[in-house]
Amino acid sequence: MNQLLAAAEVFKDQLIAVRRDLHRHPELAFREERTARVMAEASAALGYRIRRGVGRTGVVAELENGHGPVVALRADMDALPIDEQNDVDYRSTVPGAMHACGHDAHMSMLLGAARLLAEAKVRGELPAGTVRLLFQPSEESSDDENKSGAVRMIEDGALKGVDAVFGLHIGGHLEAGKAFLVQPGPIMAGSVTFSGVILGKSAHAARPQESVDAIVLAAHVVLAAQNAVSRGIAPRDEGVLSIGMVNGGVAENIIAEQVTLRGTIRYFEESVRDALVASLERSFALADTLGGSHRLDLQHGYPPVVNDGAMAGVAREAVIQTLGADAIGALDPWMGAEDFALMLQEAPGCFFWLGGAPSSPREHHHPRFDIDEAVLPKGASVLAACAMSALQVR
Repeated sequence: MNQLLAAAEVFKDQLIAVRRDLHRHPELAFREERTARVMAEASAALGYRIRRGVGRTGVVAELENGHGPVVALRADMDALPIDEQNDVDYRSTVPGAMHACGHDAHMSMLLGAARLLAEAKVRGELPAGTVRLLFQPSEESSDDENKSGAVRMIEDGALKGVDAVFGLHIGGHLEAGKAFLVQPGPIMAGSVTFSGVILGKSAHAARPQESVDAIVLAAHVVLAAQNAVSRGIAPRDEGVLSIGMVNGGVAENIIAEQVTLRGTIRYFEESVRDALVASLERSFALADTLGGSHRLDLQHGYPPVVNDGAMAGVAREAVIQTLGADAIGALDPWMGAEDFALMLQEAPGCFFWLGGAPSSPREHHHPRFDIDEAVLPKGASVLAACAMSALQVR
């Protein structure tokens, strides 16, 4: 398998060029028209059969090689609504849009894997079966029906007949060249977002007896909600309830009539999710008890990312054979969410991370996010190795 890495290093400059072109031209969720065209044309040039408009703006590319399993490799395509602050010649040319999560690198690595697999087929070294590339729109957000790109692609049959599926995420904050979370079981959390409104009664600050202070009510709700994890679930369980936005009031001398609270719940087990939701609902109900009222809207997001045991083993061995045993890095499962989880509900697979930190590590979703582009051949070769190994699983 290490021959794959050597082959990918030969066209490293091309992978970097692709990544930089995509970085210069970011497109937001479900608007990835140019991006999809670039992915489709590049895949077609390698001999893949192309289907466009999958999941609205997604691309499916297939390389058929006789009868056998269908193995899918996925890369997300959408950018984030962020103005880039990096001073580089490949910085975003689109105001208000930036590849601040590495999706440009994901696409470059998947095209690199596609080339390695196509070359293996020509040499007669590709195991029998079909490789299916999934260039997915809108991982970062959902549409007006609360459906992300993974949902839309699944609805359009992108996972139909798939026997195994693999996804790779670059980590701008993780040691370059090491693979993380290549393990079975839950590795990333499920999510629920919430938006609640606390309603009171406004009055002048000099006449508080005439009011029902929505800010005071909201303070009780916030404090009660923070007990959800410490008192609402068992110590051995893992869960997070965070309130990230508090908005209310119109003037310093007017008692607020309304306060809006927005936040998120993260979990690995459905029972934990249900317990945290119940605690949140009880917390908001305090506003009613104290003389006000409330509205609470819950939006269920992605389920947890749960790697299949066998496919995690395939991916781990692919990393070891391609990058070496010391390329396996240690990282605990974490509470970030990822809609690849939905694909893992359709077919057994593995989602893992490849460290890509530059000399100054960068956090995701930050206007100065960037990566060490030297890892692009590594990601391409590992994805190709995953596909070739999974094609041999019967």
